[in-house]
Amino acid sequence: MAELKYVAKDFKSDQYVRWCPGCGDHGAINSLQKAMAEVGVAPDKTAVISGIGCSSRLPYYMGTYGFHTIHGRGAAVATGVKVANPDLTVWQITGDGDCLAIGGNHFIHSVRRNIDLNVLLFNNEIYGLTKGQYSPTTVKGFVTKSSPFGTVERPFRPGELTLGARGTFFARCLDVDIKNSVDAMVAAAKHKGTSVVEVLVNCVIFNDGAHDWIASKENRLERTILLKHGEPMLFGKDNDKGLVLDGFTLKTIKLGENGITEKDILVHDAACKDYTLHNLLVNMEGPDMPIAMGVIRCVDEETYDDAVHNQIEQIQAKRKIKTFDELLSSCETWEM
Repeated sequence: MAELKYVAKDFKSDQYVRWCPGCGDHGAINSLQKAMAEVGVAPDKTAVISGIGCSSRLPYYMGTYGFHTIHGRGAAVATGVKVANPDLTVWQITGDGDCLAIGGNHFIHSVRRNIDLNVLLFNNEIYGLTKGQYSPTTVKGFVTKSSPFGTVERPFRPGELTLGARGTFFARCLDVDIKNSVDAMVAAAKHKGTSVVEVLVNCVIFNDGAHDWIASKENRLERTILLKHGEPMLFGKDNDKGLVLDGFTLKTIKLGENGITEKDILVHDAACKDYTLHNLLVNMEGPDMPIAMGVIRCVDEETYDDAVHNQIEQIQAKRKIKTFDELLSSCETWEM
């Protein structure tokens, strides 16, 4: 029997997409559907789970199974779906508010447990659906409807939070960069364990241009670095800049200056279990350092769902009582 080949259209529903024109979520769902087609898991073997927020409308637009849950609880429901149905490929769609505020506790524990979920975290650094309040990733000092004099809070860094919860996979991509977004999502789907992909998306209404300083074509090559496992950490329009360690910190250098060659540049090892360098990479901030893109961490560890089912099989293999009748007869009984 010939292997079925899927295209992005196979994963689209017939529902009208109700996101604002220009919203970065359009690019993100386009990348997701292309990635699903490339991975090749059938739509009826795929479930898309979300919480509440603009990004959480996504299940309606997918030709897969879907569940639009309640605020911040997408991770909890996705966990139940995956553990109860281990053969399903489960995607959790969430936003910076849904995931990192009310859903923060569920998020860190799903990452800690290493449940085989693919988490797409749409980060527009604002609450969009509830009309422009600051979120856990909003830049400190930013003026919003809930911080009219500028927020005084320090924001979460999703990558740092993922690694702090002992995450095994973290990637970052841009809504406008379809090719590299697809690559990151395909890698996430192939990873066994909790895969977190931070998608930097634009909210055209309440935080327009938040990522323009790295997303625009003229800035992207100079202000981002696309990391690839086993390759030197090079970036720039001419690929002539790179990353090196200076003591316990990262710094950028230019090839050719002071005798610097490509051999001096750090080589990316996404599979290194020690996340010290991965943490430095996810925390790089402009304008002095490029923003890390692509797969930053991808480490093999036992998954929660495998551990649960393996434990059940081991206990079942050792049990002496195998039927309900045997259970009843094993108890203390008496006649009246």
